[in-house]
Amino acid sequence: MSELKYIERYTPRERGNHWIVALCFILATLSGFSLFHPSLFFFSGLFGGGPWARILHPFIGVVMFVFFCITTVRFWKHNRITSADREWMKSIGDVVMNREKNLPDIGRYNAGQKYMFWLMVFSMWLLIVTGIVMWRPYFAASFPIGINRIAVVVHALSAVVLVIGIIVHVYAAIWVKGTLRAMTRGKVSAAWAKHHHPGWYREVTGGK
Repeated sequence: MSELKYIERYTPRERGNHWIVALCFILATLSGFSLFHPSLFFFSGLFGGGPWARILHPFIGVVMFVFFCITTVRFWKHNRITSADREWMKSIGDVVMNREKNLPDIGRYNAGQKYMFWLMVFSMWLLIVTGIVMWRPYFAASFPIGINRIAVVVHALSAVVLVIGIIVHVYAAIWVKGTLRAMTRGKVSAAWAKHHHPGWYREVTGGK
């Protein structure tokens, strides 16, 4: 094995920010579920009952949004869509079959990760904007009832899209062996980096 065994992928600050967003997402999702349908109201028990779930849900959402914005500022440059990414998407069959040697050169993130990143950014912005419009007793009364109703629908749809996106995100992290280590310990093996992200591997190792 090469003398270079592990490569830092995320700093402690980046990992801490990620887990704060993840924790807020779980809490926001569960409290949101309790408000979404009577059959899911039992989730409100985790927050001290229905009134507390309704009170805490928007505040949790704001905290999640603020920390996600920090992530966005830190990583948006790494997630710009390029022509190589579009070619990668055309070869999605090779990705599924683990024939990565047939794929275009991949940098820090592949096309799937980039599209997921922008999906999350778009969903988060829709959630915060519609959430503010709906937020009682602070802002909802400032908007016409028709706008409030539209905000409720858009908020729910955005939440569903985000939840599905996060499920895919978690599944992909588990599916690609060695990926979880990046967010739990901050480092990945040099072999993992060279295999899955050869362009990024050359960048951080100086082409070695």
